[in-house]
Amino acid sequence: MTRSTLGVRRHFLSLCLVAAGLGLAGCKEAPSFSAVDITGADYATGFSLTDHNGQARTLADFKGKVVVIFFGYTQCPDVCPTSMTELAQAKQLLGADGDKLQGLFVSVDPERDTPEIMKAYMANFDPGFLALYAAPNALPELTKSFRIYYKKVEGKTPTSYTMDHSAGSYVYDTQGRVRLYTRYGGGAQALADDVKKLLAE
Repeated sequence: MTRSTLGVRRHFLSLCLVAAGLGLAGCKEAPSFSAVDITGADYATGFSLTDHNGQARTLADFKGKVVVIFFGYTQCPDVCPTSMTELAQAKQLLGADGDKLQGLFVSVDPERDTPEIMKAYMANFDPGFLALYAAPNALPELTKSFRIYYKKVEGKTPTSYTMDHSAGSYVYDTQGRVRLYTRYGGGAQALADDVKKLLAE
């Protein structure tokens, strides 16, 4: 190998190392979430609803917190209480950071879910969680904007109907941006871990 060839190779190697160094310096590894990462989605971007205390609410009210929104109804026999219980457990797993997690429950059954009923329902899981409701004529547009499916299933009596509905939750970062979609049954620990990563950003 000639001296000139050796010099060219050394120069090329130096350039490669510099480039690699710049790449490492300017590239921050994105966090890996258990839930589905939907960062940048053009749906589920916000809401303007009333909570069970009669107060108007938007995502801006919870800036600085990670927000988890679940759509369901208080007479749901299994999916809803399971999902809200997991959310409450995730808050406990966060320890001192638990107050930085805000749980929101949006009713798809405005006929039966009065503010009083929803307030009592939230108390079963965490006193800091809030139930939100939309007027019956506004609910279709709201659920469409969140890509939430729901359908009334008639029962034996007019008041014994059930509601089929989507079973996942949306997770928002501390700036109010939709980031994750958690599937039903993902587990409290996985949710808590994802919330920790969002809080660390």
